[in-house]
Amino acid sequence: MCGISGYLTLPRSRSSDQMTTEVTRMTDAIVLRGPDDSGAWVDADCGIALGHRRLSILDLSPLGHQPMSSADGRYVIVFNGEIYNFQQLRAELEPHGHTWRGHSDTEIMLAAFLQWGVVEATRRFNGMFAFALWDKQERALHLGRDRMGEKPLYYGWLGDTFVFASELKAIRQFPGFDAAINRDALCSQLRFNYIPDPQCIYQGFHKLPPASLLSLQTAQDMPEPKLYWSLREVIEHGVDHPFTGTEKEAIDTFEALLKESVGMRMISDVPLGAFLSGGVDSSLIVALMQAQSSRPVRTFTIGFDVPEYNEAQFAKEVANHLRTDHTEMYVTGKDALDTIPLLPGLYDEPFSDYSQIPTHLVCKMARQHVTVALSGDAGDELFGGYERYFVGRNLWDKFAWMPPVLKKTAAAAMTVLPPQTLNSLGSMARPLLPKRLRHVPFGDKLHKLAEVVAAPGMETLYLNLMSHWKQPEQVVIGGQDPQTSITNTAGWPRVSDFTHRMMHLDMETYLPGDILTKVDRAAMGVSLEGRIPLLDTNLIEFAWRIPFSMKVRDGKGKWLMRETLYRHVPKALIDRPKRGFGVPLEHWLRGELREWAGDLLSESRLKREGYFHPAPIRQKWQEHLSGTRNWHFYLWDVLMFQAWLADKK
Repeated sequence: MCGISGYLTLPRSRSSDQMTTEVTRMTDAIVLRGPDDSGAWVDADCGIALGHRRLSILDLSPLGHQPMSSADGRYVIVFNGEIYNFQQLRAELEPHGHTWRGHSDTEIMLAAFLQWGVVEATRRFNGMFAFALWDKQERALHLGRDRMGEKPLYYGWLGDTFVFASELKAIRQFPGFDAAINRDALCSQLRFNYIPDPQCIYQGFHKLPPASLLSLQTAQDMPEPKLYWSLREVIEHGVDHPFTGTEKEAIDTFEALLKESVGMRMISDVPLGAFLSGGVDSSLIVALMQAQSSRPVRTFTIGFDVPEYNEAQFAKEVANHLRTDHTEMYVTGKDALDTIPLLPGLYDEPFSDYSQIPTHLVCKMARQHVTVALSGDAGDELFGGYERYFVGRNLWDKFAWMPPVLKKTAAAAMTVLPPQTLNSLGSMARPLLPKRLRHVPFGDKLHKLAEVVAAPGMETLYLNLMSHWKQPEQVVIGGQDPQTSITNTAGWPRVSDFTHRMMHLDMETYLPGDILTKVDRAAMGVSLEGRIPLLDTNLIEFAWRIPFSMKVRDGKGKWLMRETLYRHVPKALIDRPKRGFGVPLEHWLRGELREWAGDLLSESRLKREGYFHPAPIRQKWQEHLSGTRNWHFYLWDVLMFQAWLADKK
């Protein structure tokens, strides 16, 4: 796990010393991604500079140092991530005459590029990665990113120079950086709580999309990224060629694939552990780690004093059963609040999934004991864990029979009274609601249900389910709500079941944009490498062959994962309501965070900075403070941009 940066500029426009100084300044800005070593390589005659910060995981010797050249000198690479099948690739390459200086996966990558070319070699990599590869022979720069987007890579043009880096803070160190804020990207952040690729908060800059390569020979080239692997094709092939074995055979196959994936991700020359929440995903990962370890696995859990946000006791029960070496830490509200000032620097781009707070805290705790930690992320997207996959669909089915006019009439009837009035009457209606919905203000819930009823199609329903601010262009001055993979239905996979389409969209947008971004920045902010076994290439392809009935059953998701886990952990330790991984943000905004938020949301400040229309924000702030509405999601989106903006001044 590392950080990379570099640029391609006009040949001989800078001296070697100047280029070395510039690229070193860029990599020093991301030192937390790689505190163990650093390096720079420049060729002033070609105008190329590559920089690297290293977090040493494999081959801790100088033989793992980067930038690294291929054996014949043709290629030079800077690489962030891990290639988990590097031993398999090494065995395939050796019969072709390749020899090795050390045992790093970086050296295997260089040999693979020599043997198979850039595109085919990248297709063979099973791992998480972002790399920059300079081809001396062709005088070409290639940027690549892993299939699902675990590792970040930003790029763009500053005058006559093409600049790239793992994080924007490195790009901001390049001389003359003065990019304007992309107001359309800000609209996306208000809608989704993250900025989806290829958008970036700065005009003229982009995120390289997952599973993409970008190649250029001069800094003036402006090529489009090209896919080397297609999630859409994997989904369509899986649906067209479903798994036809028995349920037991499906469980056996899944367990074998996941065990192999976990085993590959346990290869490390430094201490290794795992996050354990006590839920299905993390418990399964830890169970398969412990099954392959000769010593107790190090596991880590964060606990909260507020009961409805605390799952530490469940994690401890699972850890005791599996006999792991378990560490838990209960954090106070002050611990979480002290994290908030760090968020703009950690995330480097406006990001407002507020579970970023406990995620950072658990990473910080784990880093005191290990350098690598496995997590259970991606189980929801692959195996139908989110409530929207079955609750949203069930709600839609109940109203789908209605003609459009009747649906509009019903939705209008539900919203005759404002949510505030309905919330005050909610105490009478709550006993009629399912227990899981009773904590939600009745008026808010009814108005959300009206959105479901009024939706003209499942596509609109899904967009509403995934959106915070429904019309962000009315909040952002000069902003337009840009098209994304969610709104561009032409790019959706050819599958008839809409729930599968929702899962695809989550994997393409929400997973890399939110979940993987959150984990990467939280972990790398404390120099910890996070690894995600469920994103193994073979597992992804198998998951999309599994019929939906083996994912969602009896109103619960992740059936296949649950049945596999029951082989290792008693069912009674797992089957309980999911509480999530969050903090009581709605209460903090009325209490401990009120002064901080009030300053960032003041009308005079919003007018002075000129990014937001103050009126809709101020209205939500006042309603939230009064307790008539819970607008913490919406307000947190604005607050995280405001905090980021203040940090960058």
